[in-house]
Amino acid sequence: MIGARAFFASMTGRIFAILAAGMAVAAVIAASLTIVTGDRDFEKQLLERAADRVEGPITFLDAVPADVRKNLLASGGAGIRLQPPNVKGTREDAAFEEVLGARGGLLAKANAQIASWDICFPDLRRLPPEEMRRLWESAEVRQAIERVSKRPNRSRRPNTTKIFPPVCRLVSVALSDGTTLRFTFDTPWVERERSRLLDPAFILLLVVAIGVLAYIVARIAGAPLNRLSAAAAELGADLDRAPIAASGPTEVHRAAEAFNSMQRRLQHHVGERTRMLAAITHDLQTPLTRLRLRLERVEDEALRERLIADLGAMKALIDEGLELARSADTSEPRVMLDLDSLLGSLVEDAVDAGGEATFAQGCSAVLPLRPLAARRLFSNLIDNALKYGGSALVTAERAGGPGGDLIVRVRDRGPGLPTDMMERVFEPFVRVDDSRSRQSGGVGLGLTIARTLAEKNGARLTLRNHPEGGLEATVRWEDVR
Repeated sequence: MIGARAFFASMTGRIFAILAAGMAVAAVIAASLTIVTGDRDFEKQLLERAADRVEGPITFLDAVPADVRKNLLASGGAGIRLQPPNVKGTREDAAFEEVLGARGGLLAKANAQIASWDICFPDLRRLPPEEMRRLWESAEVRQAIERVSKRPNRSRRPNTTKIFPPVCRLVSVALSDGTTLRFTFDTPWVERERSRLLDPAFILLLVVAIGVLAYIVARIAGAPLNRLSAAAAELGADLDRAPIAASGPTEVHRAAEAFNSMQRRLQHHVGERTRMLAAITHDLQTPLTRLRLRLERVEDEALRERLIADLGAMKALIDEGLELARSADTSEPRVMLDLDSLLGSLVEDAVDAGGEATFAQGCSAVLPLRPLAARRLFSNLIDNALKYGGSALVTAERAGGPGGDLIVRVRDRGPGLPTDMMERVFEPFVRVDDSRSRQSGGVGLGLTIARTLAEKNGARLTLRNHPEGGLEATVRWEDVR
């Protein structure tokens, strides 16, 4: 349910829903029109057949003499029965009149009416009861009844056939000599198989086809937006990522060019800032050195120590500010790096420097990293653990087996952090006075730099208080293959 909700909340899902609903409605309307049009055309064909039955005999009767015509009509034929002037129909048959009128000639002004069945079959009323009984018991009638009884139950399959009931028609036609013929003829009962558009198998196939087509179109329409979204997410971690390919429709092409232009401007801005800070730092080195030399000549020892300490704090602030600016630089290329070897070498360096550091567990992972950025990241975390917690315990593991998250933890034995400070300490110049004080030498940029370096390498840095005491820094890479 959550996955379906997320899908239909996306642009692809909404395009899919709109296309599927639109095509389904269009298919239903088209199917309905096809069925209605098909029934109407079939009715027209029945009327044309009935007109054919009338046109031939009328044309023939008009060509023969009047006395011969009378004998022919008396003998019957072609289902046509002559009627006297007093015989009336029940209602006008405008549709059949229109078909007859389209034939032209004698039929152009013919009059057609629907008549009752006793007019088309008057002899049935004159049969004695015994004759009527023998008629209904005849083999022909029994076979007809049997055929009707074997037809499908229309109450169960109401949409499979269309029934056109038999019709008795009364037609009046004026011949060339002015004689008016009034005659009746009947059309049989016709049962027509309805369109397969309402067949369940056809409907299922149509639904599947509409769904597949709508999904493909939605994916194609949403793909450029997904690429742009992914590129924007990557840009936050890697400013020097490859530009987006400017291809596709005009709107997509323009969006890609605008994105690439924005990326170039950001690269230029960050580069200018880094170069500016580097220049400032470099230019400050000379006056800071002169100040240090002059402070050494101060005779008051206590004052001299305080001034030198302030000068050292100033230099540390400048150096870490430059380091923060450099941490945003993503020009360093990625290389395949053995994570265990990197962590082991950093722990050994810390031990050689007199720190209590231990590399307790490796993960045997090799992944693409920016070497200098990764080294500065873990060196920063290990130095923080030694400086503020007295020790550093480093572990690496792969959660969930191959293809799962890759996690590196650096834990110390210090006092930890208040819960409300877990995220604030990543902001520039934020310190926790009771455990991360000025006396420890920090200016509040170390964790800010560490998180920036982690994001440069595609990871996420978080902090937590370990249940057994101390602060634990976690660097996590998600879904590492």
